[in-house]
Amino acid sequence: MAFNLNNTPTAKTSATTTSEIEKLLKKEIVLFGSGFSNKKKQSFYLELAVLLKAGITIKEALTLIIESFKKKTDKEMFEDILYQVVNGKPLSDALNSSKHFTEYEYFSVKIGEETGTTARVCKELGIFHERKNEQKRIVVSALTYPSIVLSTAVLVVIFMLSYVVPMFQDIFKQNNMELPFLTHVIVKMSDFTRTYGAFFFLAILTLVFSSRFFKDNHQYKKSLHYSLLKIPVFGQFMTKVYLAQFTQAVTLLTASKVPILNSIQMVRKMIQFVPLQDALLKVENGILKGASLSESMKGNNIFDNRIISLVKVAEETNQTEYVFSQLNEQFSQEVVQQSKIMATILEPFIILFVGVIVAVLLIAMYMPMFQMSSAIG
Repeated sequence: MAFNLNNTPTAKTSATTTSEIEKLLKKEIVLFGSGFSNKKKQSFYLELAVLLKAGITIKEALTLIIESFKKKTDKEMFEDILYQVVNGKPLSDALNSSKHFTEYEYFSVKIGEETGTTARVCKELGIFHERKNEQKRIVVSALTYPSIVLSTAVLVVIFMLSYVVPMFQDIFKQNNMELPFLTHVIVKMSDFTRTYGAFFFLAILTLVFSSRFFKDNHQYKKSLHYSLLKIPVFGQFMTKVYLAQFTQAVTLLTASKVPILNSIQMVRKMIQFVPLQDALLKVENGILKGASLSESMKGNNIFDNRIISLVKVAEETNQTEYVFSQLNEQFSQEVVQQSKIMATILEPFIILFVGVIVAVLLIAMYMPMFQMSSAIG
């Protein structure tokens, strides 16, 4: 029988009076390394799983883990968790009070405590964060080189429009030359860059910094995420990354004998991708109306026919955990393969794109010079 998540303490609570400036400052602090990152969570859960599997109590395991941390903030956080456990608080509630662990982690550990499978749950959470970190590395590695090349190209074009083109423009004015259409367009772009370039740069900086303030705004995230979905290739890639996280989370929860409705509710709160959250909300409403999981998934663009068919088979054979585990393996492999394809395709395409832009600029500047040479000859 399903339990009501609304009656269970949430894993994260924040004061409603916290200003946007305070949130930004907290974000900057995390960026400088004082936060408990997913990489640290991976090590923590895997180490805790090994210690619990070896028969060590949670108190002893936390004591050993505390000794392995080098940062003072991490030690203080786990010393507080250990203090709460020693005073009779469950590990899940102690993790919840630290504010560094998600609601998904809280419920997973809580279920492990109630079912006597804490070691297995911790191992699965470690694997979850391991794959999440790997997916993040894949995304970063696939986009880093193209981003650097594209940024360099933009800077080169801005430099040429701001400094190189005006030098040619002075020569054209001195000789009263009639400019070809392409050269005329480039000159106009150069004038626009020199006149409004600073304002445009300030506008970009304002947009970047303002996005920090709206990062927790649901409407902002919704617009951004749905816009990313419309980008060719990249949209499908992002969808597979989050589907891999979704299938792995459901695998863990079904292995812990959590009802499918509660699994969907918990994963929806854990996934930070609005299109998938919206799709899971529709699935949840469908299940509440009496439909099966596979039937509830129909009509959502996030879930293709392959997923729906396999989920239907899982329901008929009572192999939900196995099917979602296999789906997770498939999506994880597809993420790796597609990242390699993206990197292979984007690199030469961007280099070609940069070459074409520079060539157009040079041709536009030298065309009047060639005409002038022909007229003199």
